Amino acid sequence: MTIRISSCVIDLIQRAAVAAAPDEACGLLFGDDDAIDRATIAANVAADPRRRFEIDPAALFAAIRAERAGGARVVGYWHSHPSGDAAPSPTDAAMARDDGMLWLIATGTAFTLWRAVAAGRHGRFDPVDISVG
Repeated sequence: MTIRISSCVIDLIQRAAVAAAPDEACGLLFGDDDAIDRATIAANVAADPRRRFEIDPAALFAAIRAERAGGARVVGYWHSHPSGDAAPSPTDAAMARDDGMLWLIATGTAFTLWRAVAAGRHGRFDPVDISVG
């Protein structure tokens, strides 16, 4: 299955990744089963934002409340890897649940998309094909 991602979403995420470096940037992804058409930037409230990310719980809860009220569906999360490797790390795997949510990992120039599953890379992620448009 291929998921279409708006080029505006990619641009927003990559700009945020560059601006936050050397810290990790993060946020939420919105869309449906076939497409990611919107993303937001959230504060990274991790104790060590240079090595991990934690989406501000207030931003996450607000998005979930809005979704329940008929707003955009939260389909996943994004974060940056300032190291330049857009693949999930063991730290990412330890944070993820096998809930099927999408994880977009970005550098300033590259990005990959993953689905959180019960097995896969680092025991947690399957790669997802992307179409940008």
